[in-house]
Amino acid sequence: MKVLLSIKPEFAEKILDGSKRFEFRKGIFKNRSINTVVIYATMPLGKVVGQFSIESILSDAPEDLWIKTQKYAGISKTFFDNYYSGRSTAYA
Repeated sequence: MKVLLSIKPEFAEKILDGSKRFEFRKGIFKNRSINTVVIYATMPLGKVVGQFSIESILSDAPEDLWIKTQKYAGISKTFFDNYYSGRSTAYA
């Protein structure tokens, strides 16, 4: 099953070129049969640009998730910390 996710163009590009292997979210899909993400790059592109397969979904405290994903996060630690500020669980 597929799902469409809106992703900022700069992150969509990094996903497609392989430098960003993790897409960080504050929540996960209720339907566990989703195995493909269709990437909708938000404005100014405003179009579907590709897709990727979900290998697995990681769930952990933000600091622990960063340690596991930082090499291919495709975002800065500051961006990550701001995104998960006040959250006890992070998903990738």
